[in-house]
Amino acid sequence: MIRLAIARQRYNPHGGAERFVARALEALSAEGRVAVTLLARDWPEGTKSDWRFQRIDPFYLGRTWREASFARAVRRQATEYDLLQSHERIPGAAIFRAGDGVHATWLEHDARTRSTIGRMALRWSPYHRYLCRTERAMFTHPALRYVICNSRMVRDDIAARFGVPAEKLAVIYNGVDTAAFHPDVAHDAVCGRNKTRARWRIDNETPLLAFVGSGFARKGVETALRAIAPLPPVHLVVAGEDKRRARYEALARELGVASRVRFLGAVDDVKSVYGAADAFILPTLYDPFPNACIEALACGLPLLTSTGCGAAEWISEGRNGWVRDALDVPGYQSVLKDWLARQGTEEGRHALRAAARATAEPHTLAAMAVALSLIYSQLVI
Repeated sequence: MIRLAIARQRYNPHGGAERFVARALEALSAEGRVAVTLLARDWPEGTKSDWRFQRIDPFYLGRTWREASFARAVRRQATEYDLLQSHERIPGAAIFRAGDGVHATWLEHDARTRSTIGRMALRWSPYHRYLCRTERAMFTHPALRYVICNSRMVRDDIAARFGVPAEKLAVIYNGVDTAAFHPDVAHDAVCGRNKTRARWRIDNETPLLAFVGSGFARKGVETALRAIAPLPPVHLVVAGEDKRRARYEALARELGVASRVRFLGAVDDVKSVYGAADAFILPTLYDPFPNACIEALACGLPLLTSTGCGAAEWISEGRNGWVRDALDVPGYQSVLKDWLARQGTEEGRHALRAAARATAEPHTLAAMAVALSLIYSQLVI
């Protein structure tokens, strides 16, 4: 049995990277060939009890010290395991799961929305400089044996920026429970389309977009709000939390769409959101491959996303979704008109949903577990 340690500082069940960890733990533990321990500072009460957790919580002040102290403590603890797979930037880890992509690339995308002063603050931030320096040290460290990427976009970026050879780079897309996330969620007796829409006071015939994600600036809530503004039939529900949520609620009022937008906050079970919606929108600045995208596709929702999203690799224009630049508001408005025209006929609506579901079907938890186990087996031989 392979003893695998997975390092992730804060285990938050609502986070995309954490949901990958949860799925990996479930799939690998069920297979019985890998004993997994999660190394983390903290995890919520009620987290699955048959997983092994080891608390790694050294003292720190400030976020730069937080990152550095956790990395040092994990490296010391890693000697107890056959393999260390890090979801944080830790030089010396045998496996890095690049679920958050490349930090230097994220900073480039983030700078697009900032003022000159804001861009300078990013450039000279001790925290961001530490992460970029540590990221480069990790990708060039001789102990690194494999990088697990969740999209070709991330794989190609790492190869180009850091010169990591192709044999160390693997693309393993996120797995999804295709039985739980299924178009039938719309017909669930408790949280299906009719009951959920009635709770939100949205008519069953109203075209409804779903947005799932936290960190509204990065994920593109502003673009989504501006995109629906000139299209009165379209409503939007936003599932996720952000400390600046009030700013986006004010923007909705300013744009005259407040009556067509529901800010739901954090949602424990997003299947009700997918079941009530007709399509999924995520005009994100940068996202290696959000779990929400594959969940939405598995539930039969066509996907509207950005060129900075790894899920764009799965999209065939007008068949199962559309792709535009994250800041291209007119582009999304045009896409929504196309979507409304197709959504307006039973044949078009059925074709979109069937194509979306077919896109997600091969990417099961079992397929992800097989791909991961193959890598682990090769590394411990």
